[in-house]
Amino acid sequence: MESETKPTFSKSTGLPRKRFYRARAHSNPLSDSHFPIPISPAHVDFALHFPKFIEANNKISKKIEFADIGCGFGGLLISLATLFPETLMIGMELRDKVTEYVKERILALRRTSLEGHYENISVVRTNSMKYIPNYFEKGQLSKMFFLFPDPHFKEKNHRRRVISNHLLDEYAYVLRAGGIIYTITDVEELGEWMKSCLEKHPMFESLTQEELDSDSVVGLLCNATEEGQKVARNGGQTYRAIFRRIAYAS
Repeated sequence: MESETKPTFSKSTGLPRKRFYRARAHSNPLSDSHFPIPISPAHVDFALHFPKFIEANNKISKKIEFADIGCGFGGLLISLATLFPETLMIGMELRDKVTEYVKERILALRRTSLEGHYENISVVRTNSMKYIPNYFEKGQLSKMFFLFPDPHFKEKNHRRRVISNHLLDEYAYVLRAGGIIYTITDVEELGEWMKSCLEKHPMFESLTQEELDSDSVVGLLCNATEEGQKVARNGGQTYRAIFRRIAYAS
């Protein structure tokens, strides 16, 4: 991840200006995009993403634990970076311009942070509905986020939804026992769909209200992202489904 001063950056803040990176709100996850796809997690050079965590063998000292699926403009990652400064996390985004914006935003924040923050976050352009196992090992992740995903309203397009019965199999594979999957939307029907899929899946159980109240991440789901802030400004309602990956009982 490299960057330099460009006209697309704000002179006052040093951050990239979002209007130069605008893209369609959503992309078709079933289409074939052209970007590098690693054969397996062992073939991903995460040292390029987290240079401050490189050890003598040119490998990073930790493994990624958080994944923000469809990370948008990176608001959640930015908020989580300082809340969990020793945890590596990555955003996965399909849209190329949006991915580039998040990359430049992270680099700018790294340069301007007096405390040395934001070295623990990065972004990769990929199709997470197809290639999650190509990036993460079995039981590697402790948190996965699905914030305001594309609702794909038409019934014929429900197969494009990022939460589905068969995709939960893959998410359960990369989540460790006790790992948490966070979902939120402002579309009631989609909220019920995601909750229903999670309730029906044998590898997930819902968090209790007490657990939700004590989880510092839950409060970020509504206010850390651009979409969540827009919903709040318009007085909209949100629908959460937050579940734990349970241990496999043989």
